[in-house]
Amino acid sequence: MGRMFVVELDGRSYRCGFCKTHLALPDDLVSRSFHCRRGKAYLFNNVVNITVGDLEERMMISGMHTVADIFCCCCGQIVGWKYEAAYEKSQKYKEGKFVLERGRIVDEIDFSSEVYIDTRPSMSDSEDA
Repeated sequence: MGRMFVVELDGRSYRCGFCKTHLALPDDLVSRSFHCRRGKAYLFNNVVNITVGDLEERMMISGMHTVADIFCCCCGQIVGWKYEAAYEKSQKYKEGKFVLERGRIVDEIDFSSEVYIDTRPSMSDSEDA
């Protein structure tokens, strides 16, 4: 295997939920209304820092497609799939696009703006003795 070069995206990005590697920009987001076995998923025009697995025929809710699983290039975790071919005319728009599973990615906002919640029990002003 050769040397790995990781693409750093400028601005807000979607990242691998396991190692925080940059995967996609919000400008490349096509749809948030996709679903997968594990829950919600997002459709993107372009993603970076992935490796593509073997092609396979997969029956999905929208019909038969040729897809390949996609993996984070840094940690190797599966993050979604790529549509290679759609057999129904109405699904052709998906060809060449990528799906990132929402449960396997984080929006940069999810972890860049840290919010601390004080969970220690305390008394209100009226309970002070």
